[in-house]
Amino acid sequence: MSKPNTDGGTTVSRTERPLGLPKWAAALLPILLLALIAGGFFAATPFASLDTGGEPLPDVSVTHTTLPNEETMVLHVTNNGPNEVTISQVLVAEAYWDYEVQGAGGDNTLAPRESAQVVIPYHWNPTWDLEVALVLEGGATVHHTIVSPSQSPGLTGDLLLTMAVIGLFVGVIPVALGMLWFPFLQSMSDRWLHAILAFSAGILAFLAIDAGFEAFELSEQVPGAFEGTALVTLGIIGSLLAVQAVSAWRQGRAEAGDKRAQSGLWIAYLVALGIGLHNLAEGLAIGSSFALGRVSLGAFLVIGFMLHNVTEGPAVVAPVARGERPSALHFVGLGFLAGAPVILGGWLGSLAFSPTLGAFFLAVGVGAIIQVIWELREMVSRNGRVGSALNLVTFLVGLIVMYATDLFVAL
Repeated sequence: MSKPNTDGGTTVSRTERPLGLPKWAAALLPILLLALIAGGFFAATPFASLDTGGEPLPDVSVTHTTLPNEETMVLHVTNNGPNEVTISQVLVAEAYWDYEVQGAGGDNTLAPRESAQVVIPYHWNPTWDLEVALVLEGGATVHHTIVSPSQSPGLTGDLLLTMAVIGLFVGVIPVALGMLWFPFLQSMSDRWLHAILAFSAGILAFLAIDAGFEAFELSEQVPGAFEGTALVTLGIIGSLLAVQAVSAWRQGRAEAGDKRAQSGLWIAYLVALGIGLHNLAEGLAIGSSFALGRVSLGAFLVIGFMLHNVTEGPAVVAPVARGERPSALHFVGLGFLAGAPVILGGWLGSLAFSPTLGAFFLAVGVGAIIQVIWELREMVSRNGRVGSALNLVTFLVGLIVMYATDLFVAL
């Protein structure tokens, strides 16, 4: 007789030799059968009658450009198709021009999913848009427009130092200023502290929504070989599950009696982690604007992000406003975890703008933030009601505040 199981199913007797085979052989059996069936399917060439003899069209994309000096243009290209492609000619302003392909094995041919740089010796004018076209072997043409070209500063020691200073002012200092609200949060009643936690959740929700839209928009610029939409989806779900695993481990420690795992410090670090991943993408935006020569845009981003990030400080420290006050070292750690990734993002973005990297980091931040919002909800529900009128209003206020500060970034 089978007995009811705790998950609603029934228990079954375990067999030491499934299907009369050792366990390892039984585990490999479906994989081996699948390999045999797939091999037989392709060996039989079932689509031979549908083959018209035509080759698939080449699929090459220009992901971005860099301008190291006024006499040189560099196009960063990726072959998205299943076959190799060869760059036969390059046109600049409808005129054939000299060029050199670097990073493709010493010739002009790109293997499937291979990336390379097309270096063009051309004197460009900062006030004139440039129309560039790559002519592939077979006649296919890939067009790209360089709008208002300006010189890329390149990766130098001065640039790394500048990005570090900017990261401090954009990420670390604003978050630290926001964390100065901690004594005020400690003086609040439980009702109002829950409202602040709801406000924090609203801040994080806006970050997730904003970054999610931006990630999917940026995924359109990701080379087709990397499946931009799938990459963003993987980043969101993967980071959500990773943070959920950390949370589940923490909950197991708490149930085992670990007092440190029962404190709000864990949640505070998760909040800082989610914000830090989002700020990493902000650093990429700032660094890439400088890498592409758009220094004025980078300056506006710095000011906008400073105003934007100061509201993240209360979200970091609100979970530890009850119970024993953490040590100063924890506050330093929380501040750097939330704000310092701007520095790393700035350094990565300064190397060269990468839509693939930018979209992926944005997606990772979205997934982490979604899980953190759930953690804040659980924290409020322990001693209060999540859906109270005050909590709902402060959640909405968090969304509105972040939208208002986001306008400084968009302007």
